Amino acid sequence: MSNIQSLTINKATAIEGMHVRIQDVKSALEQRINLNEYSENVQTVVLNYSVVLRICLLAGLSDKSRRSVEDVESFNLKVDNTPYATTFFTKANVGNLFAVLIKLRYHDVEANWQEGRWISKVVGREILRGREILLKEGGIEAWLRFVPQKGGRTANDIPVLDLPIGEYENGMNASLDINSREVANTQILVAGTTGSGKSNLLAVLIHEIRSASTDTHYPVNFLLFDYKGEFSDPQHELWLSLFNTDRTAVLNPIERPLPFTPFKDFTGKPINEVNLYATELSSALSAISRTSISANMDNRLSSAIVNAYKAKNLRPVTFQEILDNYIELLPEKQQDKADSIVSVLNQLVNNHIFAEEDNIDLLNGSYIINLGRFPKDGPMAKAIVYFVVSKLNNIYELLPPQTSNKERVEIRHFTIIDEAHYMLDFDNRPLRELIAVGRNKGMSIILATQNMESFKSKYFDFYANAQYPLIMRQQQQNDSVIKDLFGVSGAALQEIKQAIAGLQKGELITRDAANMALGIGKQWQKIKVTHLI
Repeated sequence: MSNIQSLTINKATAIEGMHVRIQDVKSALEQRINLNEYSENVQTVVLNYSVVLRICLLAGLSDKSRRSVEDVESFNLKVDNTPYATTFFTKANVGNLFAVLIKLRYHDVEANWQEGRWISKVVGREILRGREILLKEGGIEAWLRFVPQKGGRTANDIPVLDLPIGEYENGMNASLDINSREVANTQILVAGTTGSGKSNLLAVLIHEIRSASTDTHYPVNFLLFDYKGEFSDPQHELWLSLFNTDRTAVLNPIERPLPFTPFKDFTGKPINEVNLYATELSSALSAISRTSISANMDNRLSSAIVNAYKAKNLRPVTFQEILDNYIELLPEKQQDKADSIVSVLNQLVNNHIFAEEDNIDLLNGSYIINLGRFPKDGPMAKAIVYFVVSKLNNIYELLPPQTSNKERVEIRHFTIIDEAHYMLDFDNRPLRELIAVGRNKGMSIILATQNMESFKSKYFDFYANAQYPLIMRQQQQNDSVIKDLFGVSGAALQEIKQAIAGLQKGELITRDAANMALGIGKQWQKIKVTHLI
């Protein structure tokens, strides 16, 4: 009798290339679930890879054919060191079910069931066996059954978001814990020049957060501002599957308006709130367009915004309505002339980048906004990011505080701004508020820029509010930034500068929080990031 009685299923790690091997099953299942035709503003169902792997594993273990060592070894499965997602065995305690089924199917197979590689091969073989069963004619129909889940979510279901991103120099796994109760906040700063591996790092972070959460009652959705357009590129469509989403997540304001209004709804609110909002919005339009406006123009614009809201009974307005009210307030002789305010409002109207009402739920879906065809430092790209971030704030402020248990806190959503330096060089109030609100609403933010110095803004101390600054290869280094980040000087400062100068593509330097807290040892660690895209 084998020693399978003591089988520990969670020792299993993935088989190399398993995601690619089951892609056809995943596509077939999604095709069976979703509508035959695309419906605008309705995202398709995209199955989490863990769900597909579990379906395949159950289907494989249901097969009653005799198991043998030779059968498993004949598949020549190469075991990867990549662990399955945290929820793979823990969701609904299915690990126990898998262990029992494996014991049943392999009860007379003599093997070393204490060896993790053997267990991994068995799990991999059964997944591939299930793939064969499901892809036979009628296989999916025989297996695909929907059973409504009872009970709803509890705080105990909060997923562990300890994100594996690569390896330290000593070969140990490197991870970023973003939802332990001890973690001060969930903000991540990434600084890396072109060719440093910054895009791959962002993809790893998104992939790990999604993999760990979308198979739970607390899925973490995301909104990515894709300045370079690379995540939105149809040639990179496979990237989207790594994020448990598909092409319906990509929003392209060049092709059609973003399916929501950027403006706040003040229905039932006092008019003083509208007055304050109008003042902030007036300042924002000036900063976005990089124009200096007179006090008269500023007052006129604020009044135009208030008047537009009053005409709509405090419901969300449009840029056209603001423009019309602004022109009405101009002296009659100037109404045919385009001052700087009229010019920027005309650009916003003509580009028609926002819808007049909300057609999607930004928080309960994952979206990528393609900014690749807008000038990066131009007013349209800035306006899109500014107003969408403002919209997120409007949503966040209505939410209750995040759920928590004894070990973890809920993360609801994270916002990623690539090329963020374009949004850091002015007083960006919505961005500051997003960071402040995120502390107790379960919001994460990832800001990525080319140079570490971009985060040293006179308007806001982004470094002080970031849990994880991740420094990749730099064109130039700033001593004061390094001192702020790592609390070093003298020989230690020169040592870390040398380490940053020597970074290769896909490597980064980050703080060693434990050593910094104790005031001993090296204040930083180097990480080789997992290659994903």
